[in-house]
Amino acid sequence: MKSIKVEAKNVEKAVKKALAELEIDRKDAEINVIDKGSKGLLGLIGAKDAVVEVNEIFDPVKKGKEFLETLLNKANINVGVEILEEKSNEEQVVYNLTGEKELGLVIGHRGETLDAMQYLTSIYINKELEEYFRVLLDAEGYRDRRKETLERLAERLASKAERKKRKVVLEPMPPHERRIIHITLKENKNVKSYSEGKEPYRKVMIEPLDK
Repeated sequence: MKSIKVEAKNVEKAVKKALAELEIDRKDAEINVIDKGSKGLLGLIGAKDAVVEVNEIFDPVKKGKEFLETLLNKANINVGVEILEEKSNEEQVVYNLTGEKELGLVIGHRGETLDAMQYLTSIYINKELEEYFRVLLDAEGYRDRRKETLERLAERLASKAERKKRKVVLEPMPPHERRIIHITLKENKNVKSYSEGKEPYRKVMIEPLDK
């Protein structure tokens, strides 16, 4: 969070100067008047400048959006960033990446690039906060489509494990995707699922209960 201490002829001029140097609007600033200053005798003798301290108010939602936009611009990827207001609240924010031609670049293989960008944005935001603020990043409904794919995969492989009476091993997945598999099979009384291995190569195992 940026902060600056400035002196000027009066408080208003000091505040304006500080805001200009920080490149922020007044609504995004916390202003502390350290010394109101004084005009002195006849406006000359004993005159004293005003001193103010201006701190930038860290808005995690706004800063996260700016971070993502900077990241995309540096990568020269023409993709927009929007805030999904209906899914965001005081504890989390959901960003949606929008575009047509280059959206696949930011999703990556099985969402790996999307996950990496989400992770980086979370680190950037939370280093400035005392309490954890959750960051979720989607791309035109990719997360829901991927969830549906994983649910179908879990059910199909569970049937395979049950039919062939042997354990089925899935490819390595990130934690949130493994969780989808486990939740999908939680009520299935014919198989059990568990994870083995170390990150990032940890895999889901689906094993029949009656071999």
